[in-house]
This record gives sequence, C-alpha cells and structure tokens, in this order.
Amino acid sequence: MRFFLKLVVLAAIVAAGIGLWVTAPDRVDPARFAGLTADTTRGQAVFTAAGCASCHHTKGDENKLVLTGGMEFVSDFGTFYAPNISPSPAGIGGWTFDDFANAVTRGVSPEGQHYYPAFPYTAYTKMKDQDVVDLWAYIQTLPPSDVASKPHDVGFPFNIRRSVGGWKFLFMSDAYVMDVPPDLERGRYLVEALAHCAECHTPRNPVGALDKSRWMGGAPNPSGKGTIPRLTPDKFDWSADDVAYYLETGFTPSFDAVGGHMAEVVENFSQLPAEDRRAVAAYVKALPALGN
Repeated sequence: MRFFLKLVVLAAIVAAGIGLWVTAPDRVDPARFAGLTADTTRGQAVFTAAGCASCHHTKGDENKLVLTGGMEFVSDFGTFYAPNISPSPAGIGGWTFDDFANAVTRGVSPEGQHYYPAFPYTAYTKMKDQDVVDLWAYIQTLPPSDVASKPHDVGFPFNIRRSVGGWKFLFMSDAYVMDVPPDLERGRYLVEALAHCAECHTPRNPVGALDKSRWMGGAPNPSGKGTIPRLTPDKFDWSADDVAYYLETGFTPSFDAVGGHMAEVVENFSQLPAEDRRAVAAYVKALPALGN
C-alpha cells in the first residue's frame, strides 16, 4: 500500500509538472523583429484591416480613434469587455514593443497572464512581423484616453487564467487553414489573419474553439439574434464582384444594406485598396463546399 501511495504521489507530481509546462505562457522571440523599421502609414492600413477600432473605440463617440474600449462580448463563458488600448497609462502607454507583440500574436499580457481568446490573437498569430511593427507605431500616434478598462465578468472555472494555456495548447496554431496558390495568398492573409473573418463565420466546438472542419460554415450570432451566414459555395452564391462590391459599399446583390457588426467590417474594408477587397472575394470564392 505504501509503495502504491508513493506511485500515486509521484504520478501527481509529474502530472502537475506537465500541466504547468503545457499551460505556461508562450512568448515571441524579440530577435525576429530586429532590423525592422516601422512605417505608420502601413500601420494605419493594418489597423484598419484588423478592425482594431471596431471593438476598442469609445462607445457612442464618432471619433473611432479614441481606443477607450468597453464594447461587450457576451458568450457562454461570461461577458468580456474590450480594454483600453490607447497610448495612455490607462491603456498600453506603459508597454514596450515586446509587450505588444506578445499580446497580439501570443495572447500574453505584460504580467505574463493569458488573455482570453475573445481577443482574436488566435488569428493575429499569423500576422507578418513587419505588420506587427507598423501597427505598434501607428497606435502610438492615436489620442490617449485615461478611462480604465472594464474587468471581464467571468465566473469559475473560466476565471482561472492559467487554464487558457491548456486551451491554447490544444487549439491555437499559426498554420493557415486553407492551402492556396500564390495568387490567393493576400486574400487568405486578410481573411484568416488580419480581418479574422472566421471568428464570426465559423462554428465553434463546446469549449469555444473554431471548428475548422466546418471552416466558414456559418455560426450562431454571438448577440443571440439570428445566424452569421455560411460563405461556402454550396450556400453562398454571390459572385466575386458581388463580394468585393459589398465590402466597399455595404449593399448586397439584392440591394439590402449591411447591418449589425458587419457594418463595422464594411466601414473598414471600404478604406482599403480595391485590390484587397478583390483578394478577399477571390479567397471566399475558393472555399470548398461543406455539403450538409
């Protein structure tokens, strides 16, 4: 019996060690950004494509460049609130670039805590190094806000941040979902990384990870009203020109107008070059059918 108990204790210690290793924060190597020169003009384009202002702007303020945060995201795991990411001490004004890169591409805070994946770092982990550098530089030019970030409303056991590390271990990857030819790589980058379209258009498994076997297969609306449409060709019959025009104007082929959170997406894409909208449209039209 004593020998058995020793084995149990040893197994528990080993399991705890493995658990700590699996759930530990994973940080970027700062050396990968060495030698890169920031460009705020390019950073503005990255900021727009990534939809940063759509979630982090001050609610009710027409100036969407004041990144006070506060927008709420209701989920089965609790309610999450977009934080202040303005260049203020109340936001990210005290961060270093390395802090920013870890947050955006690894979902790790300057204090070494995991961010919840309501922040779409699972898509941003595919961001190009130059884009991360440029985005950081552009955000430094925006107006500061001294409004404190609102804490998330998340109960036990989801408030155990360390457990998010296990979730990342299982579901976070910097690999692209679709293999595409070179002419579709820009569209894939915009859809799968910067614009994180799958966050709304792909269904999730019971623990909130994207079900990549049903990529862009539509999903329940997080707000609880209706569904986010499927974009695969067996259900979505718009032409590539229709998709590009919609991203520019917000009008569907039947002349309905965009609504809901998609209005923010269209507002962003309307500011991007026409070739980017065409690139997204080409990627969407290349999606494989899912059937039933």
